[in-house]
Amino acid sequence: MTANSEITGKDKNADKDAGRNKFCFGLGTIGRDMFYTTVSMFLMIYLTEVLDLPDSTLLIMTAILTVMRVFDAFNDPIMGIIVDNTRGRWGKFKPGIALGALAGAVFMVLMFTDLGFTGAAYAVFFALFYLGWDIFYGLNDIAYWSMLPALSTNQKQREEIGSFARICANIGLFAVVVGIMPATNALGAALGNPRLGWFAFALLTAFLMLGFQCFTLFGVKEHKNYFKEEEKTSFRDMFRVIFKNDQLLWVAVAMALFMIGYTTTANFGVHFFKYVYGDENMYSVFALVLGVSQLAALAVFPALGKKMNRRKLYSIAAGLVAAGYILFFFSPMRMALIGVSGVLIFVGEAFIQILMLMFLADTVEYGQWKFGKRNESVTFSIQPFINKISGALANGILGVTLVISGINSARSKDDVSAGGVVILKTAMLLLPLAIIALGFVIYLFKYKIDEKYYAEIVGGLKERGDIKE
Repeated sequence: MTANSEITGKDKNADKDAGRNKFCFGLGTIGRDMFYTTVSMFLMIYLTEVLDLPDSTLLIMTAILTVMRVFDAFNDPIMGIIVDNTRGRWGKFKPGIALGALAGAVFMVLMFTDLGFTGAAYAVFFALFYLGWDIFYGLNDIAYWSMLPALSTNQKQREEIGSFARICANIGLFAVVVGIMPATNALGAALGNPRLGWFAFALLTAFLMLGFQCFTLFGVKEHKNYFKEEEKTSFRDMFRVIFKNDQLLWVAVAMALFMIGYTTTANFGVHFFKYVYGDENMYSVFALVLGVSQLAALAVFPALGKKMNRRKLYSIAAGLVAAGYILFFFSPMRMALIGVSGVLIFVGEAFIQILMLMFLADTVEYGQWKFGKRNESVTFSIQPFINKISGALANGILGVTLVISGINSARSKDDVSAGGVVILKTAMLLLPLAIIALGFVIYLFKYKIDEKYYAEIVGGLKERGDIKE
């Protein structure tokens, strides 16, 4: 046995349920990520290409999306307190998962429902529906992902659970990325209206989200007696958990920079293939290649994790991302070169995604060891906070870029100037590369919870009885 397995060995109940929890936890997020991707990546497509909003209205909607996401992001730590303080027969996490899924599904469908409003009335109702979706999806997201560190304190087992969950999440993500344009076009043609096509797709996605969440709700067994029972978390405790946990803060900064870059690039996909490459249909092919690449990367991650430490894996991943961005920017409009660039970027980003999730999970024990209290959900509220802030900034970058490059007023590649193409590619590729690189530098110099240090932390928690054998 390794030192890590000796110190962070799991209890008998956790061993018995490990396989079941791994699959039921992971499967639960397929529908979740279909649900989230539809809004986070394609809402702007719906507003610009389906509703065909003019520049003035698009800038207003961009501002609304940005403000709403920033406003709600600060609500996520409060949702974390609610989840951390939940007690009862359904455990700490499942009530938030269930309520967030149900209410979030309703608001998501309303966003894609044509209620006949225009102008200011449309903006007001859209803002209300979007805010409702954001709040309840955040509750679901916090409760779901904060369950992960409660399933095991063994780093390698966490990597297996987390990798499978990220595989499932990416299946959901790329199912939408690959299928949404052909599906909404087909549904729109069948129903006689593209708006109805998008409504039908949103309704289907909401039902799939609820269905897959049942795997987690009814299949995952939470081990309530594995950790010492603690007092409820107060509003004041929330600030201590977040701002005094230095490792959580550095992970949050690095993770935010990565997500801003990643989300910005992803959000430009449809517009790049329609207005720069010149063939909108190739977007689905490109997305399929990237999806398979990411799934393969996530599948091999646990095996690589046994041979290399996390710092080395992160360095390799950052190198792949940098090479991919540079090749993509200078590539001519040939699918082979663009495809290779995309594979490099998204394989590297797949590794970084799972590493960030593991870093965040490990700060739970670090905070418990340092402050004597375990706060999975307040800690993991940082993740949707970051996703919303990064999504808001990415949408802002996208909306402004589409206007200043002239693409929002264009109808095809021929309507876009050479300068407009350079503006789009710079915002899509060079800006994200710089942001992601900065996050990597912060990780290298500020994050110190490596495998050895983590084992010492968990060993100390067991000695004082905070984690039960």
